[in-house]
Amino acid sequence: MKKTTCLLLGTLITMSPNLMSQEPVKQTAGRDQLGDFAPQFAQLNDDVLFGEVWSRTDKLSLRDRSLVTITALISMGITDSSLSYHLNEAKKNGITRSEIAEILTHIAFYAGWPKAWSAFRQAKDIWAEDVKGQGAKADFERSMIFPIGEPNTAYERYFTGKSYLAPVSSEQVRIANVTFEPRCRNNWHIHHAASGGGQILIGIAGRGWYQEEGKAAVPILPGTVINIPAGVKHWHGAAADSWFAHLAVEVNGEQGRNEWLEPVSDSEYDRLSSDR
Repeated sequence: MKKTTCLLLGTLITMSPNLMSQEPVKQTAGRDQLGDFAPQFAQLNDDVLFGEVWSRTDKLSLRDRSLVTITALISMGITDSSLSYHLNEAKKNGITRSEIAEILTHIAFYAGWPKAWSAFRQAKDIWAEDVKGQGAKADFERSMIFPIGEPNTAYERYFTGKSYLAPVSSEQVRIANVTFEPRCRNNWHIHHAASGGGQILIGIAGRGWYQEEGKAAVPILPGTVINIPAGVKHWHGAAADSWFAHLAVEVNGEQGRNEWLEPVSDSEYDRLSSDR
Protein backbone atom coordinates (compact mmCIF):
# COMPACT_ATOMS: atom_id res chain seq x y z
CA MET A 1 0.00 0.00 0.00
CA LYS A 2 1.34 3.44 -0.90
CA LYS A 3 2.33 5.57 2.07
CA THR A 4 2.13 9.33 2.64
CA THR A 5 4.80 11.15 4.66
CA CYS A 6 3.84 14.35 6.51
CA LEU A 7 5.37 16.66 9.14
CA LEU A 8 3.75 16.39 12.56
CA LEU A 9 5.04 18.37 15.56
CA GLY A 10 8.54 18.42 14.12
CA THR A 11 8.68 14.73 13.21
CA LEU A 12 7.99 12.87 10.01
CA ILE A 13 4.85 10.74 10.17
CA THR A 14 4.22 7.88 7.73
CA MET A 15 0.63 6.67 7.60
CA SER A 16 -1.79 4.95 5.28
CA PRO A 17 -3.50 7.41 2.90
CA ASN A 18 -6.84 5.69 3.31
CA LEU A 19 -7.67 5.86 7.01
CA MET A 20 -11.33 5.30 6.17
CA SER A 21 -10.46 1.61 5.98
CA GLN A 22 -10.18 1.60 9.81
CA GLU A 23 -7.05 -0.57 9.59
CA PRO A 24 -4.51 -0.38 12.44
CA VAL A 25 -2.30 2.70 12.02
CA LYS A 26 1.35 1.80 11.44
CA GLN A 27 3.97 4.36 12.41
CA THR A 28 7.75 4.53 12.04
CA ALA A 29 8.45 8.27 12.26
CA GLY A 30 9.59 8.21 15.87
CA ARG A 31 12.22 5.56 15.25
CA ASP A 32 13.24 7.11 11.91
CA GLN A 33 13.83 10.57 13.40
CA LEU A 34 14.57 10.00 17.09
CA GLY A 35 15.38 6.31 17.44
CA ASP A 36 19.04 6.88 18.35
CA PHE A 37 18.49 10.04 20.43
CA ALA A 38 15.30 9.18 22.33
CA PRO A 39 14.37 5.53 21.76
CA GLN A 40 11.72 5.47 24.52
CA PHE A 41 9.95 8.54 23.12
CA ALA A 42 10.16 7.06 19.63
CA GLN A 43 8.59 3.82 20.85
CA LEU A 44 5.77 5.66 22.64
CA ASN A 45 5.09 7.76 19.54
CA ASP A 46 5.05 4.87 17.06
CA ASP A 47 3.66 1.98 19.07
CA VAL A 48 1.44 3.61 21.69
CA LEU A 49 0.10 6.89 20.29
CA PHE A 50 -0.44 5.64 16.75
CA GLY A 51 -0.12 1.86 17.04
CA GLU A 52 -2.55 1.61 19.98
CA VAL A 53 -4.53 4.81 20.65
CA TRP A 54 -5.24 5.86 17.03
CA SER A 55 -5.87 2.22 16.10
CA ARG A 56 -8.63 1.63 18.69
CA THR A 57 -11.34 2.21 16.10
CA ASP A 58 -13.70 -0.13 17.95
CA LYS A 59 -13.82 2.51 20.70
CA LEU A 60 -13.75 5.71 18.63
CA SER A 61 -13.72 6.08 14.85
CA LEU A 62 -10.85 7.69 12.97
CA ARG A 63 -13.26 10.48 11.99
CA ASP A 64 -14.02 11.24 15.64
CA ARG A 65 -10.35 11.02 16.60
CA SER A 66 -9.55 13.56 13.88
CA LEU A 67 -12.23 15.87 15.27
CA VAL A 68 -10.85 15.58 18.81
CA THR A 69 -7.27 16.12 17.63
CA ILE A 70 -7.86 19.24 15.54
CA THR A 71 -9.95 20.72 18.37
CA ALA A 72 -7.13 20.10 20.86
CA LEU A 73 -4.44 21.52 18.57
CA ILE A 74 -6.40 24.70 17.81
CA SER A 75 -7.26 25.17 21.48
CA MET A 76 -3.53 25.07 22.32
CA GLY A 77 -2.76 27.56 19.55
CA ILE A 78 -0.90 24.98 17.46
CA THR A 79 -1.72 26.05 13.92
CA ASP A 80 1.50 25.04 12.17
CA SER A 81 2.19 22.11 9.84
CA SER A 82 0.93 19.63 12.43
CA LEU A 83 -2.55 21.16 12.20
CA SER A 84 -2.35 21.05 8.40
CA TYR A 85 -1.51 17.37 8.61
CA HIS A 86 -4.46 16.60 10.87
CA LEU A 87 -6.86 18.72 8.82
CA ASN A 88 -5.86 16.67 5.77
CA GLU A 89 -6.43 13.47 7.73
CA ALA A 90 -9.79 14.78 8.95
CA LYS A 91 -10.82 15.25 5.33
CA LYS A 92 -9.68 11.73 4.45
CA ASN A 93 -11.60 10.42 7.45
CA GLY A 94 -14.87 11.83 6.15
CA ILE A 95 -15.24 15.36 7.52
CA THR A 96 -16.77 17.45 4.74
CA ARG A 97 -16.12 21.05 3.69
CA SER A 98 -19.35 22.32 5.25
CA GLU A 99 -18.71 20.33 8.44
CA ILE A 100 -15.18 21.69 8.98
CA ALA A 101 -16.48 25.24 8.52
CA GLU A 102 -19.08 24.65 11.24
CA ILE A 103 -16.57 22.86 13.47
CA LEU A 104 -14.06 25.72 13.31
CA THR A 105 -16.80 28.30 13.88
CA HIS A 106 -17.85 26.42 17.01
CA ILE A 107 -14.24 26.13 18.23
CA ALA A 108 -13.75 29.89 17.77
CA PHE A 109 -16.18 30.69 20.56
CA TYR A 110 -14.36 28.45 23.03
CA ALA A 111 -10.70 28.51 21.93
CA GLY A 112 -10.44 32.06 20.59
CA TRP A 113 -11.15 33.94 17.37
CA PRO A 114 -7.50 34.42 16.22
CA LYS A 115 -6.81 30.70 16.57
CA ALA A 116 -9.85 29.88 14.47
CA TRP A 117 -8.81 32.41 11.83
CA SER A 118 -5.44 30.69 11.51
CA ALA A 119 -7.12 27.30 11.21
CA PHE A 120 -9.61 28.60 8.64
CA ARG A 121 -6.78 29.75 6.34
CA GLN A 122 -5.41 26.21 6.26
CA ALA A 123 -8.78 24.48 6.02
CA LYS A 124 -9.87 26.70 3.13
CA ASP A 125 -6.89 25.52 1.07
CA ILE A 126 -7.27 21.86 2.06
CA TRP A 127 -10.97 21.68 1.19
CA ALA A 128 -10.73 24.02 -1.83
CA GLU A 129 -10.44 21.10 -4.25
CA ASP A 130 -13.92 19.94 -3.26
CA VAL A 131 -15.33 23.03 -4.92
CA LYS A 132 -13.65 21.89 -8.13
CA GLY A 133 -15.36 18.54 -8.01
CA GLN A 134 -12.80 16.51 -6.10
CA GLY A 135 -13.04 14.41 -2.96
CA ALA A 136 -14.94 11.27 -1.96
CA LYS A 137 -18.38 12.64 -2.79
CA ALA A 138 -17.38 13.80 -6.28
CA ASP A 139 -15.46 10.59 -6.95
CA PHE A 140 -18.48 8.54 -5.94
CA GLU A 141 -20.85 10.61 -8.07
CA ARG A 142 -18.62 10.04 -11.09
CA SER A 143 -18.84 6.28 -10.48
CA MET A 144 -22.59 6.14 -11.22
CA ILE A 145 -24.90 7.39 -13.93
CA PHE A 146 -27.47 9.03 -11.64
CA PRO A 147 -26.77 12.30 -9.82
CA ILE A 148 -26.30 12.45 -6.06
CA GLY A 149 -28.68 15.37 -5.81
CA GLU A 150 -29.09 17.63 -2.81
CA PRO A 151 -28.77 16.95 0.94
CA ASN A 152 -31.79 14.97 2.07
CA THR A 153 -32.96 17.63 4.52
CA ALA A 154 -36.66 16.74 4.29
CA TYR A 155 -36.02 13.30 5.80
CA GLU A 156 -32.79 13.90 7.73
CA ARG A 157 -34.53 13.38 11.08
CA TYR A 158 -35.14 9.78 10.02
CA PHE A 159 -31.49 9.10 9.12
CA THR A 160 -28.32 8.47 11.10
CA GLY A 161 -25.59 10.23 9.11
CA LYS A 162 -25.80 12.27 5.94
CA SER A 163 -27.78 11.29 2.86
CA TYR A 164 -28.65 12.87 -0.50
CA LEU A 165 -31.78 12.72 -2.64
CA ALA A 166 -32.17 13.06 -6.42
CA PRO A 167 -35.64 12.57 -8.01
CA VAL A 168 -35.42 10.38 -11.12
CA SER A 169 -39.06 9.93 -12.17
CA SER A 170 -42.43 11.25 -11.02
CA GLU A 171 -44.58 9.63 -13.75
CA GLN A 172 -46.17 6.15 -13.62
CA VAL A 173 -44.10 5.28 -10.53
CA ARG A 174 -42.00 7.55 -8.35
CA ILE A 175 -38.27 6.78 -8.41
CA ALA A 176 -35.50 8.55 -6.54
CA ASN A 177 -31.79 7.99 -6.21
CA VAL A 178 -30.82 7.94 -2.53
CA THR A 179 -27.11 8.25 -1.68
CA PHE A 180 -25.67 7.45 1.73
CA GLU A 181 -22.29 8.49 3.10
CA PRO A 182 -20.36 5.70 4.87
CA ARG A 183 -22.22 4.43 7.97
CA CYS A 184 -25.34 6.41 7.07
CA ARG A 185 -28.62 4.49 7.35
CA ASN A 186 -32.29 5.25 7.75
CA ASN A 187 -34.43 4.37 10.75
CA TRP A 188 -36.46 1.23 11.00
CA HIS A 189 -39.66 1.92 9.08
CA ILE A 190 -42.74 0.34 7.50
CA HIS A 191 -44.49 1.10 4.20
CA HIS A 192 -48.19 0.75 4.90
CA ALA A 193 -50.97 0.36 2.32
CA ALA A 194 -54.57 -0.84 2.29
CA SER A 195 -53.65 -2.84 -0.82
CA GLY A 196 -50.56 -3.06 -3.00
CA GLY A 197 -47.81 -0.70 -1.98
CA GLY A 198 -44.32 -1.37 -0.70
CA GLN A 199 -40.99 -0.47 -2.21
CA ILE A 200 -38.26 -1.82 -4.52
CA LEU A 201 -34.57 -1.00 -3.99
CA ILE A 202 -32.03 -1.35 -6.81
CA GLY A 203 -28.36 -1.00 -5.88
CA ILE A 204 -26.44 1.19 -8.33
CA ALA A 205 -23.10 2.04 -6.69
CA GLY A 206 -21.04 1.24 -3.62
CA ARG A 207 -21.99 -1.25 -0.94
CA GLY A 208 -24.90 -1.17 1.47
CA TRP A 209 -27.15 -3.20 3.76
CA TYR A 210 -30.82 -4.14 3.90
CA GLN A 211 -32.42 -5.78 6.91
CA GLU A 212 -35.92 -6.93 7.81
CA GLU A 213 -36.96 -7.30 11.42
CA GLY A 214 -36.11 -10.77 12.72
CA LYS A 215 -33.84 -11.61 9.77
CA ALA A 216 -30.13 -11.30 9.05
CA ALA A 217 -28.99 -8.24 7.11
CA VAL A 218 -28.17 -8.80 3.44
CA PRO A 219 -25.65 -6.80 1.37
CA ILE A 220 -26.75 -4.59 -1.49
CA LEU A 221 -24.32 -4.25 -4.39
CA PRO A 222 -24.73 -2.70 -7.85
CA GLY A 223 -27.47 -4.72 -9.55
CA THR A 224 -28.98 -6.10 -6.33
CA VAL A 225 -32.78 -5.87 -6.29
CA ILE A 226 -34.67 -5.86 -2.99
CA ASN A 227 -38.46 -6.26 -2.97
CA ILE A 228 -40.10 -4.90 0.17
CA PRO A 229 -43.79 -5.78 0.64
CA ALA A 230 -46.09 -3.41 2.48
CA GLY A 231 -46.20 -3.97 6.23
CA VAL A 232 -42.61 -5.22 6.60
CA LYS A 233 -40.42 -3.46 9.19
CA HIS A 234 -36.95 -2.82 7.74
CA TRP A 235 -34.03 -0.42 7.26
CA HIS A 236 -31.30 0.15 4.65
CA GLY A 237 -28.10 2.14 4.35
CA ALA A 238 -24.40 2.24 3.55
CA ALA A 239 -21.63 -0.10 4.65
CA ALA A 240 -19.25 1.31 7.24
CA ASP A 241 -16.39 1.82 4.78
CA SER A 242 -18.25 2.66 1.56
CA TRP A 243 -20.49 5.27 0.01
CA PHE A 244 -23.69 3.68 -1.27
CA ALA A 245 -26.55 4.56 -3.61
CA HIS A 246 -29.75 2.82 -4.57
CA LEU A 247 -32.81 3.64 -6.60
CA ALA A 248 -35.93 3.67 -4.43
CA VAL A 249 -39.02 2.69 -6.43
CA GLU A 250 -42.36 3.46 -4.82
CA VAL A 251 -44.84 0.67 -5.57
CA ASN A 252 -48.33 2.00 -6.19
CA GLY A 253 -50.89 1.14 -3.55
CA GLU A 254 -54.04 2.41 -1.93
CA GLN A 255 -53.82 4.65 1.13
CA GLY A 256 -50.04 4.36 1.22
CA ARG A 257 -48.03 5.93 4.03
CA ASN A 258 -44.69 5.50 5.75
CA GLU A 259 -44.31 4.84 9.46
CA TRP A 260 -40.89 5.92 10.73
CA LEU A 261 -39.69 4.11 13.82
CA GLU A 262 -36.59 3.96 16.04
CA PRO A 263 -33.05 4.50 14.68
CA VAL A 264 -30.72 1.58 14.01
CA SER A 265 -28.39 1.74 17.01
CA ASP A 266 -24.62 1.78 16.65
CA SER A 267 -24.42 -1.60 18.41
CA GLU A 268 -26.92 -3.15 15.95
CA TYR A 269 -25.11 -1.63 13.02
CA ASP A 270 -21.59 -2.51 14.16
CA ARG A 271 -22.56 -6.17 14.53
CA LEU A 272 -22.97 -6.36 10.76
CA SER A 273 -19.22 -6.17 10.17
CA SER A 274 -18.42 -8.76 12.84
CA ASP A 275 -21.11 -11.15 11.55
CA ARG A 276 -20.08 -10.84 7.89
